[in-house]
Amino acid sequence: MSLFPYRMIFIRHGETSYNAEGRLQGQRDIPLAPKGREQATRVGERLLQRFANEIEALDRAEAFYCSPLTRTRQTLELARAAMRLAPDAYRLDPVLQELTFGSWEGLTWPEVEALDPDGARARERDKWNFTPPAGESYAALAERVRPWLAARRGDCFVASHGGVARAFLYLLAGLPPLEAASADIQQGEALIFEDGRYAWTG
Repeated sequence: MSLFPYRMIFIRHGETSYNAEGRLQGQRDIPLAPKGREQATRVGERLLQRFANEIEALDRAEAFYCSPLTRTRQTLELARAAMRLAPDAYRLDPVLQELTFGSWEGLTWPEVEALDPDGARARERDKWNFTPPAGESYAALAERVRPWLAARRGDCFVASHGGVARAFLYLLAGLPPLEAASADIQQGEALIFEDGRYAWTG
């Protein structure tokens, strides 16, 4: 039996000030920027147009899940409002939090390269398995979310983070680890996982 024999509609949170500045957010609790709020509303509108019946069924099944960080909650609430659903009717799950970059959080990549050049080079050599100081690797994140996926019993809607999406690309769509770790996870678009494949809706 497949790890996840269902459909998942996945949205990454909208843009924050850290995203705009190229800063590593990790588990820092940064709210959406105005552009991110617009992205969240637009993705909800597009999903309503394309998946109206499925969205209603997921809502009836209480199958909306969200990382507890502010930027994901704001994204899902704006998207749900655009989908004509009660904004706050969803489940929080800490398993869906972003990976932590540890002591690198809040830094830009140039700052990381200046402060920890050996660590930056090690990450470039093996982005999937590298663990930042006091942080978490993509490999560890994938193992964190694996039991959560195995516990699902039907289609679901997930609002989470770029790192979690990369773990899902590896676990649900079979992308090689290094390819998954470098995947571009778009903001303001939805990612559909189904039948061992993935596709963007944009």
